[in-house]
Amino acid sequence: MKLSMPRFDQAPVLVVGDVMLDRYWHGGTSRISPEAPVPVVKVEHIEDRPGGAANVALNIAALGAPASLVGVTGDDEAADSLTNSLNGAGVRAIFQRVAHQPTIVKLRVMSRHQQLLRIDFEEPFATDPVALGVEVDNLLEGVKVLVLSDYGKGALKNHQALIQAARARGIPVLADPKGKDFSIYRGASVITPNLSEFETIVGGCADEHELVSKGAQLMQDLDLGALLVTRGEHGMTLLRPDHPALHLPARAREVFDVTGAGDTVISTLAAAIAAGEELPHAVALANLAAGIVVGKLGTAAISAPELRRAIQREEGSERGVLGLEQLLLAVDDARAHNETIVFTNGCFDILHAGHVTYLEQARAQGDRLIVAVNDDASVSRLKGPGRPINSVDRRMAVLAGLGAVDWVISFSEGTPENLLREVKPDVLVKGGDYGIDQVVGADIVAAYGGTVKVLGLVENSSTTAIVEKIRNH
Repeated sequence: MKLSMPRFDQAPVLVVGDVMLDRYWHGGTSRISPEAPVPVVKVEHIEDRPGGAANVALNIAALGAPASLVGVTGDDEAADSLTNSLNGAGVRAIFQRVAHQPTIVKLRVMSRHQQLLRIDFEEPFATDPVALGVEVDNLLEGVKVLVLSDYGKGALKNHQALIQAARARGIPVLADPKGKDFSIYRGASVITPNLSEFETIVGGCADEHELVSKGAQLMQDLDLGALLVTRGEHGMTLLRPDHPALHLPARAREVFDVTGAGDTVISTLAAAIAAGEELPHAVALANLAAGIVVGKLGTAAISAPELRRAIQREEGSERGVLGLEQLLLAVDDARAHNETIVFTNGCFDILHAGHVTYLEQARAQGDRLIVAVNDDASVSRLKGPGRPINSVDRRMAVLAGLGAVDWVISFSEGTPENLLREVKPDVLVKGGDYGIDQVVGADIVAAYGGTVKVLGLVENSSTTAIVEKIRNH
């Protein structure tokens, strides 16, 4: 399954559900309390992060998709903190504020990246489901996906009214379910229970065959468009009526904290579907995103550059030989990570020690090195009949194997000027006895504020000399 980065900026998503604030008290511990056998934490830093449905909306916005959120809070400082955080991230947040009740807050006491204690502040909300439904109805126009982020805290009381309102407009509904009654999600396009939540409804599953058969029955009973079961270290399983099961392995390299991983799955899934991705591709993207977020501490959102880099790694384009479109995406991602792009070019017909040293020096000028290689016809025009000795595919393969080189691309013109205009590297490097003004493309790079550098070549290293020596023997 080939993955690509969707156009999230044209993918508006509406999230409705249980909003909460994840609050972290960070501090050091150096002694045990004289009052009880517990560590004393000297709080040095307080951090607030949107949680629950607010985290789903935040994840959607972090991917670059327009996100709106409807939820219920208290009329208090925690609600103000949530509003400020979400608005600052570009989320349109609309809250029913209930007087004399606290916003749901989960307070975690942290020391040395370890959670020592969690304290929850919450009471069931006595909300007006009709008023919430009217608010949602007003926002559905122009939305491409509706997400129900259900934590069983009381914000969602009439699931069916919301599902039917969206379906009447042809809007897919994704639900992250909770509780022991999944019938409230009847008619949803996709529900995304974890394995424990799924087995609470259908009973234990001894193997994947049983999971698939029980999932098929659940989809039939509840008229579901699809069922995505997240299975922790076993990845996730997508079930659809009249389709074979799709099992995706877990992508996490190291699991640090699973807090909010389910939010990341449904938010990426929703944004991808809103952007026009087919469901299997959207699930694969959500699986990649989950693998990133569990490597972070606490409730966290992943950004578009992080997801793009994961896609590149998956597709093998993180390094190596690329086409122009792939290269431009890779460069965009590198710039989003504040990496400096270095560009050099040449024939590199027979790779020798001089080339290797030069490329290592070029790479030292920044964070990423692009090597543009003359194609075979271009080399023949420059070097004469009988050249190149090695075809362009072989030359690029050898260059891509060098540790100093990130990306290799070929060009057919006599100079790489068109490539330079497309890529706009931060640094253009050339080896030899040139003056800066003699470097091809120096004027292009200088015009947009880039840097041009000339590096010396290793003496007594020349492809032409090597070729002549071979021919004379």
